[in-house]
Amino acid sequence: MNSLFSLREVRQSYDGTTVLDIAALEFQAGQMVCLVGPNGAGKSTLLSIMAGLKPGYQGSCLYRGQPVNEWNRRNLARSLCFVPQSVRLEFPFTAEQVVMMGRTPFCDGLFESDADRDAVLQAMEETDTLQFRSRDFRSLSGGERQRVVLASALAQEPEALLLDEPATYLDVKHQLALHRLLRELAQKGVLVVAATHDLNLAAAYSERVVVLHRGRLATDAPPSEALSPEVVRDVFEVSATLLQSPSGNPWIRYDD
Repeated sequence: MNSLFSLREVRQSYDGTTVLDIAALEFQAGQMVCLVGPNGAGKSTLLSIMAGLKPGYQGSCLYRGQPVNEWNRRNLARSLCFVPQSVRLEFPFTAEQVVMMGRTPFCDGLFESDADRDAVLQAMEETDTLQFRSRDFRSLSGGERQRVVLASALAQEPEALLLDEPATYLDVKHQLALHRLLRELAQKGVLVVAATHDLNLAAAYSERVVVLHRGRLATDAPPSEALSPEVVRDVFEVSATLLQSPSGNPWIRYDD
């Protein structure tokens, strides 16, 4: 199976301190992967390197067989999308205009096409953001902004979607809806790699969990293996029991 991403001997250091040290890691199209680990484990650093936003690292990070930092930026944006933890805009754009920004890599002129408008409408429907399409993005709540930013990413129609804590600020309803949507995208062939602190969301919706600990790969396996009580104890320093939900998914109960 050909990998969309192939990482080898990837290391990132700051002021002499190594924050990421990955010997080998591969990601294929059509996978729903959750990236978990304590604060400071290297999740955001890894995603930034994969998105081509982190210069100065050692080793090799290939996207479709080419070093990600050697891609033409517009061509990369037509295939790969990165959603950060939060986005700030200082200008009075409407929510719909922010979503339309996701079509920028495909625009050849000043005016959007029918395909652009269709992609924006579909993305806003999927993220439940149509009801505030005309509102100033700055006036939205944190959760509403997060959904608009996700809609902008979906409007980009990427082949690979990297998300750093996408459920930040979302209420329970929209956390679940988001992860269902991400899983559906993976089933359609999109590579989805999402960092999360919620181990039960990772267990319920991903087919693969990559666990980072102190910048290194602790385990990379299906949820029932990657989130075993031994891994949770060693990496997160808490006691847990691995159960099974009524739907058959692994479910973690944290013990006192």
